[in-house]
Amino acid sequence: MSPDAHPTGNYELRVDLEDFENSTAYAQYGTFGVGLFSVDPDDDGYPLTVGDYSGNAGDSLLKHNGMKFTTKDRDNDHSENNCAAFYHGAWWYRNCHTANLNGQYLRGQHTSYADGIEWSSWTGWQYSLKFSEMKMRPTRDQENK
Repeated sequence: MSPDAHPTGNYELRVDLEDFENSTAYAQYGTFGVGLFSVDPDDDGYPLTVGDYSGNAGDSLLKHNGMKFTTKDRDNDHSENNCAAFYHGAWWYRNCHTANLNGQYLRGQHTSYADGIEWSSWTGWQYSLKFSEMKMRPTRDQENK
């Protein structure tokens, strides 16, 4: 990824979620970035920066703040195992996650632990979401420049 391809400056993030009962929730972060303080984000692992949570889904990203992006072939998490391989999807894992929007699509309630598309503060560890969307935009102060 080129340095031009990742967000720099002041951005915010909104995460929209929906379960299989058509209930919806959201998490909004007034501070968001990937590789914000990196000279070379690719070499640095695209570390996640989030802050200033608001919403009704609960803050499942805070645990991941500062973490590098982990894939099956690039293990940047703090676990003995590769969380991306274990939970079937790349993410900003710590040890391993409280949110994983790249997990398996398991259609709601499941018996495996945290394997699905998870936002644990809203639906717990054994419920895979029907829909998730991460949207970023410049903060209002950036838009006015």
